[in-house]
Amino acid sequence: MTSRTTRGCALLADIGGTNSRFALMEEDGQIGPVTYARVADFPTVRDAMADFLARQASRARVGAGVLAVAGPVVNNRCVMTNSPWIIDGNELRGAFGLDAVHVLNDFEVLAWALPALQPADLFPLDNQTGAAGEPLLVLGPGTGFGVSCLVERHGARVAVITEAGHATLPAETEREEHVIAAMRRRMGHVEIELGALSGAGLRNLYEAVAEVDGVKAPQRDAAAITTAALDGSCDLSRTVLEMFCAILGSVAGNLAVTFGARGGVYIAGGIVPRFPKFLAASAFRERFEAKGRFRDYLHPIPTSIIVKPDASFAGLKAFCDHSTA
Repeated sequence: MTSRTTRGCALLADIGGTNSRFALMEEDGQIGPVTYARVADFPTVRDAMADFLARQASRARVGAGVLAVAGPVVNNRCVMTNSPWIIDGNELRGAFGLDAVHVLNDFEVLAWALPALQPADLFPLDNQTGAAGEPLLVLGPGTGFGVSCLVERHGARVAVITEAGHATLPAETEREEHVIAAMRRRMGHVEIELGALSGAGLRNLYEAVAEVDGVKAPQRDAAAITTAALDGSCDLSRTVLEMFCAILGSVAGNLAVTFGARGGVYIAGGIVPRFPKFLAASAFRERFEAKGRFRDYLHPIPTSIIVKPDASFAGLKAFCDHSTA
């Protein structure tokens, strides 16, 4: 990132609970190749950054770092929610001799990316068109469940950061009430993230549905549940994935009403982009709109899946441009 106080290229990073990705952005705004690294392969983010920088044979001076991280950020520091890494921007600035390091929530960064997304970057779930200038909402299940909203007022933009994944998981049907009750007996409070809309949540949902239905289910992780649902080899897995999509629709509708996201709702994360057609054919959109007398409010709001690889880097660049404008 270049600014009045920083010169050189910028180190951009998208750090999740499972994988991290790094790239360099040149002073002209061009982003170089993205390098992937498993979080488990490095004891600290400092080690991962050092490894990436050591592989850059020829480069200009790195003047700043902008890091998207999967967790809450307080005072430019994040204790990762789903990994052992602690990311401290001030510490990293000193360790690498940078002019600045900005630590941002990963969904905050995705919110910054939304205006730059093109039709080819999206899988639409309806034929609606968003209202110009209205809030844009991004949410998504992956290792966790993230939510952020980009709001524009009087020519200025701000990305609203949330921890909505830890709100209480809603039930829309009697069957879902029974499933959530089964989870409540095991975990107490049933949140959106761990109750359904994440990798761990999908597994918890699978086990709870099996308990409610009184069936014996082989142990499966989220990837195996999704695969078995899509290839038709497991009726339970398909039932669970259908419930997952329906719940996602309800939660997305709740958040769209909460933020007044009439500009559009975008789904990201590591899970849903693997089965866009399944989601489109599911109860997602019906449940998204099923808000009683507010159905007419939700009906015009477009919903799309972000299918662009490394969309977060467009958000990191947009944040850089915004910060130096």
